[in-house]
Amino acid sequence: MTTFKPLCFADIDQILPLMEEFYAIDQYPFQIETSKKLFNQFLEDENLGKAWLILNENEIVGYVIFTFVFSFEYQGKIAFLDELYIKNTAQGKGFGKQTLRFIRQEAHKLSLKIIYLEVEPHNHAAQKLYIANDFEVHKRKLFKHTVK
Repeated sequence: MTTFKPLCFADIDQILPLMEEFYAIDQYPFQIETSKKLFNQFLEDENLGKAWLILNENEIVGYVIFTFVFSFEYQGKIAFLDELYIKNTAQGKGFGKQTLRFIRQEAHKLSLKIIYLEVEPHNHAAQKLYIANDFEVHKRKLFKHTVK
């Protein structure tokens, strides 16, 4: 049975190896001490978002993180599905679909107006999963500016 455990301070050491695995897929930089500090900051302020461990029969198979933004365009609080990771050994077993169902339920509970996410262009499996679960390709382009 799949369950979703809200992330707490005691779980940080369990989620960090998963995050490192996730970041390695696209060779994103990962620094364990920086990530540990960020999780502490994130958990101290519930206005920043929510995170859950994804469990199957009490075994961690992944994690999911929402971060929050206030939007005038969408008339309230929105979420960015910042990270959704299912371990390689657990992929293709329905955990992604179950997680998307769960976050849609949580979005209602949290009175969120919209959920945004981004997917690497090469990650066709994730794109297929999101489209099959009522997410739409946004017509806008995503830009970023790194503040130095």
